[in-house]
Amino acid sequence: MKFKLLIFILSIFILASCNIQTSSNFAKLNQAKQTALTAKNELPEDFVPHDITIVSAGDSLTEGVGDSTNRGGYIPYLKDKLEHSKGISEAHFYNFGVKGNRSDQLLTRLDSKKIESAIGKANMVIVTIGGNDMMKVVRENFSDLNFHAFEKQRLLYKENLNEVIVKIRDENPNSMIVLVGLYNPFLKWFANINEINQIVDEWNETSKEILGKYPNTYFVEIEDIFQHNAENLLYTDYFHPNDKGYKLIAERVYDTLEKEALNKLSKGLYTVGNGEN
Repeated sequence: MKFKLLIFILSIFILASCNIQTSSNFAKLNQAKQTALTAKNELPEDFVPHDITIVSAGDSLTEGVGDSTNRGGYIPYLKDKLEHSKGISEAHFYNFGVKGNRSDQLLTRLDSKKIESAIGKANMVIVTIGGNDMMKVVRENFSDLNFHAFEKQRLLYKENLNEVIVKIRDENPNSMIVLVGLYNPFLKWFANINEINQIVDEWNETSKEILGKYPNTYFVEIEDIFQHNAENLLYTDYFHPNDKGYKLIAERVYDTLEKEALNKLSKGLYTVGNGEN
């Protein structure tokens, strides 16, 4: 009887030990699964590509004058590069370019409800402006071009550009703002006048100065593309870019974004646009 009781007690002990060990192993296995799930939850945000919304606003460079495909100048080239980059599934563009627009005219158009709405949900706003401000000086002083005339207009441009940035920020405090710089559009006309290049440089420095006052803004230098290239990059009007010129502008914009901006697009900023123009 004592022997049977001893065997019974030992059996209970062994079963209890097995249960404890099994429970311990189960706990370890469950912990490992939880760790694996945590690791999966901590995948980088660009592991699953997201859509982004971009508003393009400004003058004929945004409208795409000189683009033989009529697809919007630099936009289709930039769209293609963005959608082949890490973390972006589709780039939705709203094109609000109007040929001939000066900085004061863009400033007025930004009050449009349609543009305000688009900017309000944009991850990025790309602006091209200033070329027609310079052309205004040329047209009004063609027979007597001088630094004073350009300087007076530059100060007006500076004031208008600052207000443009302020309006965009008011509509969307989180959106990135990208300003495409000016190039010398008079190379074919005044190739030997170095003062024109100096004026363009000063206007670009003014743009950089204004952008420097605001966070999350980026300047894209394109002057050298047209100044130091043996290829013909201008349309038949010798003012606007041709297809090759727009492609190179898009590549420069993308290079700037890739180095300075794209990695700052957090998951919370991605939105889906409602269409393209």
